Amino acid sequence: MIELIKSLDIALLDLINGTGRPFLDPIMIFLSNKYVWIPLYVYLIFILYIDYSKHFWIPLLFILISLTLSDQFTSSFMKPYFQRFRPCLDGNINILIEVVKGCGGKYGFASSHAANSMGLATFYLMMLKRKKMLGYCILTWALLVGYSRVYLGVHYPGDILVGFLVGSFFGYLCYLTCRLVLKRLSYSLS
Repeated sequence: MIELIKSLDIALLDLINGTGRPFLDPIMIFLSNKYVWIPLYVYLIFILYIDYSKHFWIPLLFILISLTLSDQFTSSFMKPYFQRFRPCLDGNINILIEVVKGCGGKYGFASSHAANSMGLATFYLMMLKRKKMLGYCILTWALLVGYSRVYLGVHYPGDILVGFLVGSFFGYLCYLTCRLVLKRLSYSLS
């Protein structure tokens, strides 16, 4: 079963990786760059401010907790524990793929980019139920970030999928906790 999963992972990597589509390279590099998304983050904070006024810092705090948990769980626990080389560093695979720009750290399982973006998307999808379109846009953004990591040759699709699961778990857990805190505070603040 493990061999089947590994071979499927490699086949999907081969299908998605950037070979033969150089016009997409700059787009995928852009999508993977965490700093170009700062305007989106500022906009999302603004949305929280609009919806929660002076209490916007409460969901913001739980978003930061979700991002920290997702990032640290993947980077500090999973990557050192599983020690799965990124495809761009795996001697058996790196000759088959195109590494579009850089490789990143030594290990790639599970993807912190995927975990962080999906954690944020899950939290916002749940928190902004009245703004479904915005939630779906954020979910699309998270999926594109994950896709870009495979396209660039720095992650296997399995790294992304597990990163998405980790991020979804922490995003949903933090949403539930935030909702509980907001509910309790509204009674004492009303």
